[in-house]
Amino acid sequence: MVVRRWGLGLGLLIGAGVAVQGRINGELGARLADGVAAAVVSFGSGFVLLLIAVALSARLRAGLRGVRGALAAGELRPWQLLGGLCGALFVASQSLTVAAVGVTAFTVGAVSGQLVSSLVVDRLGIGPQGRTPVTAARLGGAALAVGAVLLAASGGTGTEGAATASWLGAGAGPILLVLPVLAGIGLAWQQAWNGRVGTSGSPFAATVINFGIGLLGLLVIEVLVLVRAGAPAAFPREPWLYLGGAIGVLFIAAGVLVVRWVGVLLMGLSTVAGQLTTSVLLDWLLPAGAALSPAKLLGCGLTLVAVVVATLQSGRPAENVRAAQSYGRETSPESEQLPE
Repeated sequence: MVVRRWGLGLGLLIGAGVAVQGRINGELGARLADGVAAAVVSFGSGFVLLLIAVALSARLRAGLRGVRGALAAGELRPWQLLGGLCGALFVASQSLTVAAVGVTAFTVGAVSGQLVSSLVVDRLGIGPQGRTPVTAARLGGAALAVGAVLLAASGGTGTEGAATASWLGAGAGPILLVLPVLAGIGLAWQQAWNGRVGTSGSPFAATVINFGIGLLGLLVIEVLVLVRAGAPAAFPREPWLYLGGAIGVLFIAAGVLVVRWVGVLLMGLSTVAGQLTTSVLLDWLLPAGAALSPAKLLGCGLTLVAVVVATLQSGRPAENVRAAQSYGRETSPESEQLPE
């Protein structure tokens, strides 16, 4: 019971960390007037920390060799290493949109997009757990999630964050509304692909590859942005604006413990609860861009209801317990992979 309480508490903190990371990346993107550059900073700093860990641990290097061996044997396809591109989209979306729409609206869009996309990913059997049937509960949760996005979007957006994507021109406004949903959709694919990599090497190996591939993708996009809009005038001096990558690495490590202590289902609920609650608090205490509106609060609550509905179990209890345990063992990289 004590371990379970600690696991749920840590799950709440992981969700809070995702929200705080979004606030930091969004603020950095606004200061630089370049959300992609802020995402490069976040991904790059996290990748450097992971490389240091690899250099100090032979066990971690062995996991990376396992992935290389799986590729050579044909057990792992090269395209299954591309989950980091979806993670890069998530972090870039944070940096581009949070300053405009607020942390709450971003979180509602991302969680809802992930919930809907997971139906497709599970049905196709993209992840290591194979095909998962689409139940009435999951369909109902996805429908509620779509309603939550529409409700939160009706609360309006701010204009302060538009500078983070000024190079998009007149189309920046609509794109900023859609990006959080696209980021959430990408998360489901990221988790599935990284789950495959994790079973071939190790969860840590999947995380290192995720950061590396994502960083390469962001650098390519940033070069295009620099050609169009030029480099940022100056980088801010506040140290806390550069903690996004480190926070990502911390909740990656915490996720390994939580999924073992409470399982995937309770971890998912606790992290979403922490993410939504912290998003509301951040928009209330430290507002940025769009104000916290009743529509966003209702959308936040509806999103949490959607997650609970989507995770309702069907079938015989014993089978559900075995399925959850197997899912936790095979897809622990998912818990580690909130995108950075």
